Amino acid sequence: MENFILNNGVSIPAIGLGTWDNRDYNSIVETLKSAFKMGYRHIDTAGFYANEHLIGRAVKDAGIRREDLFITSKVWASERGYIKTMKVFEKTIADLQTDYLDLYLIHWPASPKRYADWDLINAETWHALEDLHKAGKIRAIGVSNFWVHHLEPLLKVANVRPMVNQIEYHPGYKQQEVVDFCKSNNILVEAWSPLGRGKMFSVDLLAQMAQKYNVNIAQICIKWCLQNGVLPLPKSAKPERLKQNIEIDSFEISTSDMAQINALDLGSSSGEYPDEVGF
Repeated sequence: MENFILNNGVSIPAIGLGTWDNRDYNSIVETLKSAFKMGYRHIDTAGFYANEHLIGRAVKDAGIRREDLFITSKVWASERGYIKTMKVFEKTIADLQTDYLDLYLIHWPASPKRYADWDLINAETWHALEDLHKAGKIRAIGVSNFWVHHLEPLLKVANVRPMVNQIEYHPGYKQQEVVDFCKSNNILVEAWSPLGRGKMFSVDLLAQMAQKYNVNIAQICIKWCLQNGVLPLPKSAKPERLKQNIEIDSFEISTSDMAQINALDLGSSSGEYPDEVGF
């Protein structure tokens, strides 16, 4: 698997394995064992997923070396702020049975529609991540679900530029303004829900593309992300799907077909907008 290189020189596997909504230990350990055999090395989790302790056990049981993995976690909204972030980080690495993270993200920004001091909250949380990074406990730091008006004030006070912004991104919902801003600031965009929570499977254009390239719709979505310079984080517990999601080197989407997919505009599949969520 090819890697992306973050703005601090850290290498990150170009396809990650999403783990949201999987809280069954047997499912997690079997998924990870299958994924590791297929070549996955990038695991994306979060404190909010309530499965970090299960992933920690599963990684140990899978028998793969920690240094061969890239593990991402995130600070949940209720833990924003310097002191809370420092404290919850220790719980995260204890649950994951590791002494460091490869990437740590602010899961959602504090928004101006909900908090009068939203920019200060984001800044204090970010400074905690910076200090953990400086201490060598996190190899790379970033944000998640940040729009441009959240990023701009953060960049003004940041001592370390974010390396990643993880956002909802799939052929139906591209958030192009955010993507363009991140690329112009050398911030890698990661795609959560790159299959649109399954809604992309019913898009006629994508079905036509899948037939044309003799692949499935999930592979089209994942390849489309990569060809747009975005790191996809597909989620599956089925071995055949895991295999298909990572085996996307046999085809290249043409420039004209990329343009057709890029022209799709179906809106968010999750309905979760950073300035509208209730946390």
